[in-house]
Amino acid sequence: MRFDIITIFPNIFDSYLNESILARAQKKGLIEIKAHDLRAFTTDKHHKVDDTPYGGGAGMVMMAEPILKAVDKITKGKSSKKRKIVVFSAKGREFNQKMAYDWSKKLNQMIFICGRYEGIDERVVKALDAEEISIGPYVLTDGEVPAMTVISAVSRLIPGVIKLESLSEESHWNSTTTEDEKEYPHYTRPETLKYKGKKYRVPDVLLSGNHAAIAKWRKKNRALDNGKKPI
Repeated sequence: MRFDIITIFPNIFDSYLNESILARAQKKGLIEIKAHDLRAFTTDKHHKVDDTPYGGGAGMVMMAEPILKAVDKITKGKSSKKRKIVVFSAKGREFNQKMAYDWSKKLNQMIFICGRYEGIDERVVKALDAEEISIGPYVLTDGEVPAMTVISAVSRLIPGVIKLESLSEESHWNSTTTEDEKEYPHYTRPETLKYKGKKYRVPDVLLSGNHAAIAKWRKKNRALDNGKKPI
């Protein structure tokens, strides 16, 4: 899978994408990630990427032409059959695990357009037949964080990036997640944690070695509501 990111801050990705699992996946050749500086596709001496919005209003809007030029260069000579272009937008469809799963299986290239300011000229979406995506019901200052979020979610589902058994036991791991597949509480050493005069023990069933009982406990305690203690 190849991820191409169009951004005015390409260096913002360096520390995150070059550490841990994503770094190993790149070294193995399982994924390829390239950040493209949008300012390199401008034609004026100030490398301007934004302008005032038609109709008035606060803030600036990112111009279509530099973005279209960047996409043209990235896609030149490449098939579009297994490619998706994503524009991150607060009004976009909310990203979820099913989308991550489907994309990891069906695509071999994703192009992310990271907006800033008041957003991106709407004509970009139409001209590129792009999909607008949001990572949650809130507004961010940029599209770079959503790009990292989607790369993380999609990459880990690509065979070889993470062990299959690690995926199969976690919440929302594939496109058919049911109530029985949601997350359960996790514990590790020590058996008794002491903090501010209180003791917090690992549930006895997890120490029992009884795998049937452990499986039953995990099923019962999946997807606990916030603040609810494990039974």
